[in-house]
Amino acid sequence: MTRKLTTLLLAATMLLGAVSASHAVDFKIKGVWNMNFEYGSGGNFTERGRSVNGNKAAHVTGWGRYGEDQFEAKSRVRLQLDAVASESLSGTVYFEIGGVTWGRSSKGGALGADGSNVVKIKHSYLDWVVPQTNVKVRMGIQRVFLPDFTTEASQAFDADVAGIVASAPINDNLSLSAFWVRPYNDNWAGDTQSPQNYLDNFDIFGLSAPVRLDGVNVTPWAMLGMFGSNTFRKGDDFYGKNSTGAGALGLAPAVYALKDSKVGRQLADAYSTVLWAGITGEVVKFDPFRVAASFNYGAVDTGVEALNRKGWYSALLAEYKLDWGTPGIYGWYSSGDDDNIKNGSERMPNVEANNESTNAMSSFGTLGTWTLGRDTLIGSTFAGTWGVGARVKDVSFFDKLKQTFHVNILGGTNSPSMAKYIKGAKGVDGHTSFTPDTGTGSADFNSANYYGLYLTSQDYAAEFGVTTTYQIYDNLRMLVEANYIALWLDQSRGVWGGYTATDGSRVGGNSTTDAWNVNVSFIYKF
Repeated sequence: MTRKLTTLLLAATMLLGAVSASHAVDFKIKGVWNMNFEYGSGGNFTERGRSVNGNKAAHVTGWGRYGEDQFEAKSRVRLQLDAVASESLSGTVYFEIGGVTWGRSSKGGALGADGSNVVKIKHSYLDWVVPQTNVKVRMGIQRVFLPDFTTEASQAFDADVAGIVASAPINDNLSLSAFWVRPYNDNWAGDTQSPQNYLDNFDIFGLSAPVRLDGVNVTPWAMLGMFGSNTFRKGDDFYGKNSTGAGALGLAPAVYALKDSKVGRQLADAYSTVLWAGITGEVVKFDPFRVAASFNYGAVDTGVEALNRKGWYSALLAEYKLDWGTPGIYGWYSSGDDDNIKNGSERMPNVEANNESTNAMSSFGTLGTWTLGRDTLIGSTFAGTWGVGARVKDVSFFDKLKQTFHVNILGGTNSPSMAKYIKGAKGVDGHTSFTPDTGTGSADFNSANYYGLYLTSQDYAAEFGVTTTYQIYDNLRMLVEANYIALWLDQSRGVWGGYTATDGSRVGGNSTTDAWNVNVSFIYKF
């Protein structure tokens, strides 16, 4: 880390020298320091935050995501350097150091602080305006996301990705924004069936049209993507549990019981298509009363029905701003898998949703915090769930002190029959199903819902959270989060309960424990 940081500072010094000499470019620097201290327990988690649904051998004491302990201390630094030639031209590079887990050598936090792989480029892009127009263009590695006036965090697409974004006002009420991004390309190593880098790109094209009227804001949007048959391939597995990205991206279908079948190993089409469309809006005409709503739809077509995926999500929010805070109520619903494993998945696909935004409805159950605090107990998005909740936002009775409280009741929208496939009690047409959990750590429950729990319509949870922010100085604030999630999974034989395996042995049920965490962050931003 020392060598990399020295190189980084040397490069910045050379750039500053060049700028000072030419007097043609203004050099600006921004940054954020984040120090996080956290204690949490429960939930029975394994790596990447995914639940094991009772897999005791894989359980790590405490949270367990990325091998975390009950108590963790972490830090992260982000430095942004802007080279501004004019209002029409600038370049930005955004470095990230960390997150560093204190004491862990692989994260640069052990004695001597000589760990590697902790300094990276988060963003690197060029901003320019097309001459004689109002068209703004951003090219390079950047954050690209879709709008959502309810959750404030897209349930379909929010990612750091390489691409081009162009935007322009049409008139006082309408503007357009279009983008092309390339999440994956040239990563396939090749084999005897297809050469290296063949049919392994993933491209997404998007368009949004924000409309601003008197007291009403509405943004319709659409995205079209395509990925090759080798894009997510790993060995002989083209699109299943062991693929390199489909599960993580929320594009994988219901292959839970088909992972070893022929249909689970190949795609019918050279390129699969992905389509999303949505609309989100808010009514602020009756300020301080505000109403917001969102609707998203997404579908993946591979040419093989069992590998397809389609679904939708909607949300509604109503809130009223008072002098001391903003109380509100909200709800969401997202489609879930039906009981037919052969027709693909009915959960809405997504691409790295909630990556850099904060889900205003859930700080612990989903990716709801941009700090280093733990989250994603239920999942990275609301896919396959429903919920209702209430919150009081930005409560302030004292100077420099604000608090937000929220309570959610939620459940799954997936068919309870899917639990039989996931826990290994049922297969399909002789194909190998998931390995039953025998306490040896061999169960394959994780791929059912990457980054979280797979909840059926007979499973429920309650989430309680409070976030407190104290502004110590103008540039330094302390953020304290406390969260608790109570889980009620159906332990009947037809859902997550025990069953008799094909060899006549008795396999125990699958359950999770309640989870909680408390974390304190010190955030210095300049």
